[in-house]
Amino acid sequence: MRVLIADDAAFMRNILKRILERAGCTVVGEATNGLEAFKMYKELRPDLVTMDITMPDHDGIEGLTLIREFDNNAKVIMCSAMGQRDFVIEAIRKGAIDFIVKPFDGDRVITAISKAREK
Repeated sequence: MRVLIADDAAFMRNILKRILERAGCTVVGEATNGLEAFKMYKELRPDLVTMDITMPDHDGIEGLTLIREFDNNAKVIMCSAMGQRDFVIEAIRKGAIDFIVKPFDGDRVITAISKAREK
């Protein structure tokens, strides 16, 4: 599975990248905000996007909205810190297929990836 990671924190992207690669995924790109993720999605056409909710400039909800407007079949998993329940609910309403909570639990990430493969 080809994955695009969107997170403004490089260390979080690295942690997630290691988990995804151990699960057999190929990380095809890394974005630092929602607009960059959208542009990279159009160019790279990944199978899956992991999108942090809180990012500067264009947040994850904006990135999700742009991607889903461009490709209604896009698979996006949102990533959130604890206490962002309202944002997670909004993301699911806007088409996110799942969410994972930071700090990342490797097993939970792999479960979300498996769920994405089935959709």
